[in-house]
Amino acid sequence: MMTLYFCPGACSLASHIGLEETGAPYEIKPIFLAKKEQRTEAYLKINPRGKVPTLIADGKTLVENTAILTYLSRRFPEKHLLPADPAEESRCIATMCWFGGVVHPSYQHFHRPERFADGAAAIAAVKEAGQKAFWANCQEIDSMLQKNDWIMGADYTIVDAYALVFYGWGANNGFPMTELSAYTAWRTRMLERPTVKKSVDSEQAVAA
Repeated sequence: MMTLYFCPGACSLASHIGLEETGAPYEIKPIFLAKKEQRTEAYLKINPRGKVPTLIADGKTLVENTAILTYLSRRFPEKHLLPADPAEESRCIATMCWFGGVVHPSYQHFHRPERFADGAAAIAAVKEAGQKAFWANCQEIDSMLQKNDWIMGADYTIVDAYALVFYGWGANNGFPMTELSAYTAWRTRMLERPTVKKSVDSEQAVAA
């Protein structure tokens, strides 16, 4: 059985949804970042970087959403979570790399600016820049959905699981997400998927 270490409200929701999409048995173990559980000796033995998500599968430890989601898609090809065409698969992986390498950091600069600067003025500048960058990234995601039902086109892929993270972060932090009409309509479609709803509800129950 696969085991996912996650934190409610964190980017690990993407991997949680990915696991649920496979239909395979798994267990989840919450790691509460606010309580610094990711820095405990026990967890650092599992993931020395002290981050979530971490997936234990087939006796191996996998980290980072892009890697975990790609692994799940390839391990369960019958679920069609990534396109069979190599070029289209690469396009999906590239989008997830953008999520992890650009979109996520822009939110971190807004949400935790003190990690990237010292002094009140510098922290405020980092926060403002992060806010602008994160909003611009959300607008770009919205543009990807203007003529498509799903992030990568006509078909749902594992990339959609990752994109849900950013809508939630924006909505929970005062960004005018409903102005992004395509992204908002997509979110409704996402939450209508039983796999997505189950994952979201599960995390909310753990956080309560």
